[in-house]
Amino acid sequence: MAKVDKLNDFIVEEQIIWSDRKRILGLPLTFTKYSFSENRMFIQRGFFRVVKDELLMYRILDVRLKKNFWQRVFKVGTIELSTADKTTPVILLENIKNPDRTRDALSSIAEKERDEKRVLGKEMFGALHDGAIAHDNFVEY
Repeated sequence: MAKVDKLNDFIVEEQIIWSDRKRILGLPLTFTKYSFSENRMFIQRGFFRVVKDELLMYRILDVRLKKNFWQRVFKVGTIELSTADKTTPVILLENIKNPDRTRDALSSIAEKERDEKRVLGKEMFGALHDGAIAHDNFVEY
């Protein structure tokens, strides 16, 4: 009797709209790859031991761009994402090209995904930092 494998029925290929690598001195010399589609973000790290992370875009709570002096010299930057994900509450997209455009795109896509999925602020309260108290429509620290 042949094995039944219906996994392909559930696999949906998503079109990648952005991808880059972590850079050293402006050059993509690392094995850390970042990419995202309209629904998900993917991070792949490693050469011998590969780790792949995935984040649903609507779980992005805050997007922060950081550029130190050397990053400005090499025209790269680091984007810090605060997320509602339990395994990775903070994600760093380190030393990527065009960080300003990428930050704007991530922010817009996350907002669009929250609107489409009708995710309200109340549903994201589980991601609050320690010391915050959630009330009906606001957060008190």
